[in-house]
Amino acid sequence: MLGLRFRQIAFVNLAVVALVGSSAYRWLPGGFAGPQAVAAEPEKFSSYVDDNGNIALPADYKTTFTHLGTFATASKVGGEVDQLHGVYARPEDVEAYQKDGKFPDGAVIVKDVYKTKSGNLTTGTVSWATDIDIWFVMIKDSKGRFRGNALWGDGWGWALFKGSDPQKQVATDYSTDCRACHVPAKKDDWLYVRGYPVLGDRETK
Repeated sequence: MLGLRFRQIAFVNLAVVALVGSSAYRWLPGGFAGPQAVAAEPEKFSSYVDDNGNIALPADYKTTFTHLGTFATASKVGGEVDQLHGVYARPEDVEAYQKDGKFPDGAVIVKDVYKTKSGNLTTGTVSWATDIDIWFVMIKDSKGRFRGNALWGDGWGWALFKGSDPQKQVATDYSTDCRACHVPAKKDDWLYVRGYPVLGDRETK
């Protein structure tokens, strides 16, 4: 009788080991779940976008993204440069654009806008960055995932962060807060690729 009980326990232990070693089963509270009981993990669109379409500023863009180019901007026609606009994208997005001539779904574009100071140096009259003013973030969405969200449209998600609080997205409607400045670049998918030499020779007239 004792020998039979021992064999039963050994059989149960071997069955448990087999289940643990099988990729088709997963341990859940209360026991093992088979393939039908384990829900597949949903595909994540972007690590910078939550399920409601809220966009976060990539904290590491300066060190992990590729610098596409910088625009020196004078807010008054004929005036001095008072802003520097630096633009960045992930290396894989740059590689995709160089290959296909367009940014892939999920591509991330970050523009930081710095205030400037100007002066005469040995190289001439120059302007340099001082304090961060704002950040813009655009994320390519070719599938129209967030149609009910006013910050998504024309193939992109649009976001704006002030230099005083990089954690808080302050734009409310991309069509009024963001798109107007991009109208001259509409035919280039709303981006001023003429200022991004790393993408290749794609000058827009």
